Amino acid sequence: MTTKSASVARRKIPTGREEVAAAILEAATDLFAERGPAATSIRDIAARSKVNHGLVFRHFGTKEQLVGAVLDHLSMSTTAVLQTNPSAAEAERATDRQMRVMARTLLDGYPVGKLQTRFPGAAQLFDLIRPGHENDRSARLAVANAIALQFGWRLFAPFLRSAAALDELSDAELQEVVGAEMARIVTPH
Repeated sequence: MTTKSASVARRKIPTGREEVAAAILEAATDLFAERGPAATSIRDIAARSKVNHGLVFRHFGTKEQLVGAVLDHLSMSTTAVLQTNPSAAEAERATDRQMRVMARTLLDGYPVGKLQTRFPGAAQLFDLIRPGHENDRSARLAVANAIALQFGWRLFAPFLRSAAALDELSDAELQEVVGAEMARIVTPH
């Protein structure tokens, strides 16, 4: 009989530059989502990805550079998932993972604005709403405010529900209301 831990232990060890880099990014993403970058060592990432810890440094350089690579990877992969017309559960899972890593990275004090270099989701939203705004600044502020609203609700929903006496709202109702407010924010006034 094969146990779950035995089958995980026999999981294929990545070989070749692309497989190793992908395994490291995936392991780092999972660990950063679970506990944040500050509480995750390079050795933890190497063990989860089944590679030697020296390969993490070889492929990504410093831990800070790895954090930046994870943020870029997550941004690209989340945007790619959302472009495939995913189920609500798949979209939620991808978005939650990205926001969880982002929040933990920010709370750990990493300079996210300097480490992350690609923002395809924000760029896509900007391109979508820019024609309706009178200038780039107005559209960029709308994008920033819509993202901030989503982060705020995702991170502080229990507090916000209690503080505003919104406990009776179901999760589906809350998602609908937040989505409508995001649409209002990005619409020029």
